Amino acid sequence: MDTPTQQQDRHLRPPTSSVTYDSPYPLYAMSFSSSHHPHQRRLAVGSFIEEYTNRIDILSFNPDTLSLLPIPSLSFDHPYPPTKIMFHPSNPPAPSPDLIATSGDYLRLWEIRDNSVETVSLFNNSKSSEFCAPLTSFDWNDIEPKRIGTSSIDTTCTIWDIEKGVVETQLIAHDKEVYDIAWGEARVFASVSADGSVRIFDLRDKEHSTIIYESPQPDTPLLRLAWNKQDLRYMATILMDSNKVVILDIRSPTMPVAELERHRGSVSAIAWAPHSSRHICSGGDDSQALIWELPTVAGPNGIDPISMYSAEAEINQLQWPAAHPDWIAIAFANKLQLLKV
Repeated sequence: MDTPTQQQDRHLRPPTSSVTYDSPYPLYAMSFSSSHHPHQRRLAVGSFIEEYTNRIDILSFNPDTLSLLPIPSLSFDHPYPPTKIMFHPSNPPAPSPDLIATSGDYLRLWEIRDNSVETVSLFNNSKSSEFCAPLTSFDWNDIEPKRIGTSSIDTTCTIWDIEKGVVETQLIAHDKEVYDIAWGEARVFASVSADGSVRIFDLRDKEHSTIIYESPQPDTPLLRLAWNKQDLRYMATILMDSNKVVILDIRSPTMPVAELERHRGSVSAIAWAPHSSRHICSGGDDSQALIWELPTVAGPNGIDPISMYSAEAEINQLQWPAAHPDWIAIAFANKLQLLKV
Protein backbone atom coordinates (compact mmCIF):
# COMPACT_ATOMS: atom_id res chain seq x y z
CA MET A 1 0.00 0.00 0.00
CA ASP A 2 1.35 3.43 -0.95
CA THR A 3 2.24 6.01 1.64
CA PRO A 4 0.47 9.40 1.31
CA THR A 5 3.68 10.87 -0.15
CA GLN A 6 3.90 8.14 -2.79
CA GLN A 7 0.23 8.63 -3.62
CA GLN A 8 0.81 12.37 -4.04
CA ASP A 9 3.93 11.84 -6.19
CA ARG A 10 2.00 9.50 -8.45
CA HIS A 11 -0.95 11.89 -8.41
CA LEU A 12 1.27 14.77 -9.63
CA ARG A 13 2.36 13.51 -13.02
CA PRO A 14 5.28 15.48 -14.42
CA PRO A 15 5.39 16.21 -18.16
CA THR A 16 6.58 13.25 -20.23
CA SER A 17 9.14 15.36 -22.11
CA SER A 18 10.26 18.95 -22.54
CA VAL A 19 12.10 21.11 -25.07
CA THR A 20 14.06 24.23 -24.09
CA TYR A 21 15.09 27.32 -26.04
CA ASP A 22 17.75 29.58 -24.49
CA SER A 23 17.36 33.19 -25.53
CA PRO A 24 20.04 35.90 -25.30
CA TYR A 25 17.44 38.04 -23.50
CA PRO A 26 14.96 37.75 -20.63
CA LEU A 27 11.62 36.63 -22.09
CA TYR A 28 8.04 37.59 -21.38
CA ALA A 29 5.57 37.73 -24.28
CA MET A 30 5.15 34.61 -26.41
CA SER A 31 2.70 32.98 -28.76
CA PHE A 32 2.23 29.70 -30.59
CA SER A 33 1.10 29.88 -34.21
CA SER A 34 -2.54 28.90 -34.57
CA SER A 35 -1.82 27.12 -37.85
CA HIS A 36 -2.49 23.38 -37.86
CA HIS A 37 -0.13 22.92 -40.80
CA PRO A 38 2.82 20.70 -39.81
CA HIS A 39 5.29 23.02 -41.57
CA GLN A 40 4.11 26.03 -39.59
CA ARG A 41 4.76 24.91 -36.05
CA ARG A 42 6.10 28.28 -35.04
CA LEU A 43 6.38 30.34 -31.90
CA ALA A 44 7.14 34.00 -31.39
CA VAL A 45 8.98 35.16 -28.26
CA GLY A 46 9.57 38.72 -27.15
CA SER A 47 12.45 40.07 -25.08
CA PHE A 48 11.86 41.94 -21.84
CA ILE A 49 14.62 44.56 -21.76
CA GLU A 50 13.93 47.83 -19.96
CA GLU A 51 14.95 50.04 -22.86
CA TYR A 52 13.55 51.12 -26.22
CA THR A 53 15.03 48.45 -28.49
CA ASN A 54 13.70 44.94 -27.91
CA ARG A 55 13.58 41.83 -30.09
CA ILE A 56 11.03 39.32 -31.28
CA ASP A 57 12.32 35.96 -32.49
CA ILE A 58 10.37 33.43 -34.52
CA LEU A 59 11.16 29.83 -33.57
CA SER A 60 10.50 26.62 -35.44
CA PHE A 61 9.26 23.65 -33.41
CA ASN A 62 9.61 20.04 -34.50
CA PRO A 63 7.77 17.69 -32.10
CA ASP A 64 9.24 14.61 -33.79
CA THR A 65 12.87 15.56 -33.13
CA LEU A 66 12.03 17.68 -30.05
CA SER A 67 13.89 20.66 -31.50
CA LEU A 68 13.12 24.33 -31.01
CA LEU A 69 15.28 26.53 -33.23
CA PRO A 70 15.33 30.24 -34.07
CA ILE A 71 14.83 31.34 -37.67
CA PRO A 72 17.45 34.14 -37.89
CA SER A 73 15.93 35.83 -40.94
CA LEU A 74 12.63 36.24 -39.05
CA SER A 75 14.07 37.99 -35.99
CA PHE A 76 13.11 41.66 -35.80
CA ASP A 77 13.32 44.74 -33.57
CA HIS A 78 10.33 45.80 -31.48
CA PRO A 79 9.95 49.17 -29.73
CA TYR A 80 9.84 48.58 -25.97
CA PRO A 81 9.13 45.10 -24.54
CA PRO A 82 5.97 43.66 -26.13
CA THR A 83 3.29 43.16 -23.47
CA LYS A 84 1.62 40.48 -25.60
CA ILE A 85 2.14 38.66 -28.90
CA MET A 86 -0.49 36.74 -30.88
CA PHE A 87 -0.53 34.98 -34.23
CA HIS A 88 -3.58 35.48 -36.43
CA PRO A 89 -6.22 33.04 -35.13
CA SER A 90 -6.79 30.15 -37.46
CA ASN A 91 -10.21 29.07 -38.65
CA PRO A 92 -9.64 25.55 -40.01
CA PRO A 93 -9.78 24.46 -42.72
CA ALA A 94 -9.16 27.93 -44.18
CA PRO A 95 -5.48 28.91 -44.03
CA SER A 96 -4.80 31.92 -41.83
CA PRO A 97 -2.61 34.76 -43.07
CA ASP A 98 0.86 34.75 -41.55
CA LEU A 99 0.27 37.78 -39.35
CA ILE A 100 1.41 38.62 -35.83
CA ALA A 101 -0.01 41.32 -33.57
CA THR A 102 1.93 42.90 -30.70
CA SER A 103 1.07 45.41 -28.01
CA GLY A 104 3.29 47.86 -26.19
CA ASP A 105 3.36 51.57 -26.99
CA TYR A 106 0.90 50.84 -29.82
CA LEU A 107 -0.92 47.88 -31.35
CA ARG A 108 1.07 46.70 -34.35
CA LEU A 109 0.45 44.14 -37.08
CA TRP A 110 3.41 42.34 -38.69
CA GLU A 111 3.50 40.05 -41.70
CA ILE A 112 5.84 37.05 -41.73
CA ARG A 113 7.30 36.72 -45.22
CA ASP A 114 9.74 34.14 -46.53
CA ASN A 115 12.87 35.84 -45.23
CA SER A 116 11.69 38.87 -43.29
CA VAL A 117 9.00 40.28 -41.03
CA GLU A 118 7.47 43.60 -42.10
CA THR A 119 5.21 46.07 -40.31
CA VAL A 120 1.73 46.06 -41.86
CA SER A 121 -0.17 48.48 -39.60
CA LEU A 122 0.24 50.64 -36.51
CA PHE A 123 -2.90 51.45 -34.53
CA ASN A 124 -3.02 54.49 -32.24
CA ASN A 125 -6.05 54.51 -29.95
CA SER A 126 -5.62 58.18 -28.95
CA LYS A 127 -7.94 60.52 -30.81
CA SER A 128 -6.07 63.65 -29.78
CA SER A 129 -2.38 62.78 -29.89
CA GLU A 130 0.19 60.95 -31.95
CA PHE A 131 1.07 59.12 -28.73
CA CYS A 132 -1.21 56.69 -26.95
CA ALA A 133 -1.21 55.40 -23.38
CA PRO A 134 0.73 52.12 -23.03
CA LEU A 135 -1.23 48.99 -23.88
CA THR A 136 -1.19 46.32 -21.19
CA SER A 137 -2.66 43.53 -23.33
CA PHE A 138 -4.96 42.65 -26.22
CA ASP A 139 -6.98 39.75 -27.57
CA TRP A 140 -7.62 38.73 -31.16
CA ASN A 141 -11.20 37.66 -31.81
CA ASP A 142 -10.99 34.09 -33.10
CA ILE A 143 -14.60 34.11 -34.35
CA GLU A 144 -14.28 37.36 -36.31
CA PRO A 145 -10.53 37.85 -36.79
CA LYS A 146 -10.99 41.35 -38.23
CA ARG A 147 -11.52 42.42 -34.60
CA ILE A 148 -8.82 43.02 -31.97
CA GLY A 149 -9.53 44.43 -28.52
CA THR A 150 -6.82 46.27 -26.55
CA SER A 151 -6.60 47.20 -22.88
CA SER A 152 -4.75 50.26 -21.64
CA ILE A 153 -3.53 51.99 -18.51
CA ASP A 154 -5.78 54.95 -19.45
CA THR A 155 -8.84 52.92 -18.22
CA THR A 156 -10.09 52.23 -21.76
CA CYS A 157 -10.66 49.19 -23.94
CA THR A 158 -10.49 49.85 -27.68
CA ILE A 159 -12.01 47.54 -30.28
CA TRP A 160 -10.32 47.78 -33.67
CA ASP A 161 -11.49 46.71 -37.08
CA ILE A 162 -8.03 45.86 -38.35
CA GLU A 163 -9.19 45.29 -41.94
CA LYS A 164 -10.51 48.86 -42.21
CA GLY A 165 -7.91 50.25 -39.80
CA VAL A 166 -10.55 52.05 -37.73
CA VAL A 167 -11.75 52.08 -34.14
CA GLU A 168 -15.04 50.19 -33.93
CA THR A 169 -15.63 51.38 -30.39
CA GLN A 170 -13.71 52.73 -27.41
CA LEU A 171 -15.06 52.32 -23.90
CA ILE A 172 -14.04 53.70 -20.54
CA ALA A 173 -14.10 50.19 -19.15
CA HIS A 174 -12.94 50.64 -15.55
CA ASP A 175 -12.13 53.19 -12.87
CA LYS A 176 -8.42 52.41 -13.02
CA GLU A 177 -5.87 50.83 -15.36
CA VAL A 178 -7.17 47.91 -17.44
CA TYR A 179 -4.70 45.02 -17.30
CA ASP A 180 -6.21 42.35 -19.54
CA ILE A 181 -8.98 41.69 -22.04
CA ALA A 182 -10.47 38.46 -23.40
CA TRP A 183 -13.10 37.70 -26.05
CA GLY A 184 -15.87 35.24 -25.28
CA GLU A 185 -18.05 35.54 -28.38
CA ALA A 186 -17.89 37.56 -31.59
CA ARG A 187 -19.22 40.70 -29.88
CA VAL A 188 -18.73 39.94 -26.18
CA PHE A 189 -15.52 40.60 -24.25
CA ALA A 190 -14.43 40.89 -20.64
CA SER A 191 -11.71 42.84 -18.90
CA VAL A 192 -9.92 43.05 -15.55
CA SER A 193 -8.45 46.07 -13.87
CA ALA A 194 -6.54 47.67 -11.03
CA ASP A 195 -9.97 48.56 -9.63
CA GLY A 196 -10.37 44.86 -8.73
CA SER A 197 -13.33 44.02 -10.97
CA VAL A 198 -14.11 41.64 -13.84
CA ARG A 199 -16.53 43.27 -16.27
CA ILE A 200 -18.32 41.85 -19.32
CA PHE A 201 -19.23 44.05 -22.29
CA ASP A 202 -21.47 43.44 -25.29
CA LEU A 203 -20.81 45.55 -28.38
CA ARG A 204 -24.55 45.48 -29.13
CA ASP A 205 -25.24 47.37 -25.86
CA LYS A 206 -22.26 49.60 -25.22
CA GLU A 207 -23.91 51.65 -22.48
CA HIS A 208 -23.92 48.78 -20.01
CA SER A 209 -21.43 46.36 -18.52
CA THR A 210 -21.88 43.55 -16.04
CA ILE A 211 -19.57 43.22 -13.04
CA ILE A 212 -19.26 39.50 -12.35
CA TYR A 213 -16.54 39.56 -9.69
CA GLU A 214 -14.80 42.01 -7.38
CA SER A 215 -11.67 41.44 -5.31
CA PRO A 216 -12.50 40.47 -1.73
CA GLN A 217 -10.10 43.17 -0.54
CA PRO A 218 -11.16 46.48 -2.10
CA ASP A 219 -8.94 47.73 -4.91
CA THR A 220 -6.76 44.61 -5.07
CA PRO A 221 -5.84 44.63 -8.77
CA LEU A 222 -6.82 41.74 -11.02
CA LEU A 223 -3.96 41.07 -13.43
CA ARG A 224 -5.02 38.40 -15.92
CA LEU A 225 -8.20 37.00 -17.39
CA ALA A 226 -8.77 33.74 -19.29
CA TRP A 227 -12.12 32.81 -20.83
CA ASN A 228 -12.86 29.11 -21.17
CA LYS A 229 -13.38 28.63 -24.93
CA GLN A 230 -14.82 25.12 -24.45
CA ASP A 231 -17.47 26.35 -22.01
CA LEU A 232 -18.12 30.09 -22.13
CA ARG A 233 -19.84 30.04 -18.74
CA TYR A 234 -16.45 29.88 -17.07
CA MET A 235 -13.50 32.24 -16.79
CA ALA A 236 -10.47 32.51 -14.55
CA THR A 237 -8.64 35.48 -13.07
CA ILE A 238 -5.69 36.13 -10.77
CA LEU A 239 -5.14 38.77 -8.12
CA MET A 240 -1.99 40.78 -7.57
CA ASP A 241 0.39 39.20 -5.03
CA SER A 242 -1.92 36.22 -4.49
CA ASN A 243 -1.37 32.46 -4.75
CA LYS A 244 -4.99 31.94 -5.87
CA VAL A 245 -6.54 31.22 -9.24
CA VAL A 246 -10.18 32.34 -9.06
CA ILE A 247 -12.65 30.36 -11.21
CA LEU A 248 -15.86 32.22 -12.07
CA ASP A 249 -19.20 31.12 -13.48
CA ILE A 250 -20.85 34.06 -15.23
CA ARG A 251 -24.28 32.66 -14.31
CA SER A 252 -23.56 33.23 -10.61
CA PRO A 253 -21.77 36.57 -10.32
CA THR A 254 -19.77 37.66 -7.27
CA MET A 255 -19.08 34.19 -5.81
CA PRO A 256 -16.23 32.14 -7.30
CA VAL A 257 -17.13 28.52 -8.06
CA ALA A 258 -13.58 27.48 -7.11
CA GLU A 259 -10.34 28.95 -5.78
CA LEU A 260 -7.15 27.07 -6.61
CA GLU A 261 -4.68 27.72 -3.80
CA ARG A 262 -1.76 25.30 -4.06
CA HIS A 263 0.91 27.67 -5.39
CA ARG A 264 3.52 28.71 -2.82
CA GLY A 265 3.99 32.12 -4.43
CA SER A 266 2.04 34.65 -6.47
CA VAL A 267 0.35 33.33 -9.61
CA SER A 268 1.48 35.19 -12.72
CA ALA A 269 -0.10 33.35 -15.68
CA ILE A 270 -3.13 31.17 -16.48
CA ALA A 271 -4.37 29.28 -19.55
CA TRP A 272 -7.37 27.03 -20.09
CA ALA A 273 -6.87 23.78 -21.96
CA PRO A 274 -7.93 24.34 -25.58
CA HIS A 275 -9.52 20.89 -25.81
CA SER A 276 -11.16 20.46 -22.40
CA SER A 277 -13.52 22.66 -20.41
CA ARG A 278 -12.31 21.28 -17.06
CA HIS A 279 -8.53 21.70 -17.27
CA ILE A 280 -6.49 24.82 -16.59
CA CYS A 281 -2.78 25.50 -16.14
CA SER A 282 -1.25 28.14 -13.87
CA GLY A 283 2.31 29.37 -13.41
CA GLY A 284 3.77 31.36 -10.59
CA ASP A 285 6.60 32.98 -8.69
CA ASP A 286 7.17 29.63 -6.97
CA SER A 287 8.64 28.44 -10.32
CA GLN A 288 5.86 25.87 -10.67
CA ALA A 289 3.44 25.15 -13.48
CA LEU A 290 0.38 23.33 -12.15
CA ILE A 291 -2.32 21.60 -14.18
CA TRP A 292 -5.73 21.36 -12.55
CA GLU A 293 -8.81 19.31 -13.31
CA LEU A 294 -11.89 21.04 -11.99
CA PRO A 295 -14.23 18.60 -10.24
CA THR A 296 -17.98 18.75 -10.56
CA VAL A 297 -18.11 19.48 -6.84
CA ALA A 298 -15.10 20.75 -4.90
CA GLY A 299 -14.25 18.87 -1.71
CA PRO A 300 -14.00 20.50 1.73
CA ASN A 301 -10.21 20.72 1.59
CA GLY A 302 -10.00 22.47 -1.74
CA ILE A 303 -8.68 21.21 -5.06
CA ASP A 304 -5.27 19.64 -5.71
CA PRO A 305 -3.48 19.89 -9.05
CA ILE A 306 -3.13 16.73 -11.14
CA SER A 307 0.28 17.60 -12.55
CA MET A 308 3.22 19.73 -11.49
CA TYR A 309 6.34 20.94 -13.26
CA SER A 310 9.16 22.81 -11.54
CA ALA A 311 11.00 25.39 -13.64
CA GLU A 312 14.40 26.91 -12.85
CA ALA A 313 13.00 30.38 -12.11
CA GLU A 314 9.78 32.31 -11.63
CA ILE A 315 7.34 31.58 -14.45
CA ASN A 316 6.33 34.80 -16.20
CA GLN A 317 4.11 33.49 -18.95
CA LEU A 318 2.42 30.36 -20.22
CA GLN A 319 0.30 29.29 -23.15
CA TRP A 320 -1.69 26.17 -23.94
CA PRO A 321 -1.97 26.33 -27.75
CA ALA A 322 -5.09 25.18 -29.56
CA ALA A 323 -3.10 23.89 -32.54
CA HIS A 324 -0.89 21.75 -30.26
CA PRO A 325 -2.96 20.79 -27.20
CA ASP A 326 -0.38 18.16 -26.13
CA TRP A 327 2.11 20.92 -25.31
CA ILE A 328 2.22 23.78 -22.83
CA ALA A 329 4.70 26.62 -23.32
CA ILE A 330 6.18 28.43 -20.32
CA ALA A 331 8.62 31.33 -20.16
CA PHE A 332 11.01 32.03 -17.27
CA ALA A 333 14.20 34.07 -17.08
CA ASN A 334 15.76 33.77 -20.58
CA LYS A 335 14.21 30.39 -21.37
CA LEU A 336 11.20 29.17 -23.26
CA GLN A 337 10.22 25.63 -22.42
CA LEU A 338 7.66 23.35 -24.06
CA LEU A 339 6.19 20.69 -21.80
CA LYS A 340 4.54 17.56 -23.21
CA VAL A 341 1.42 16.86 -21.17
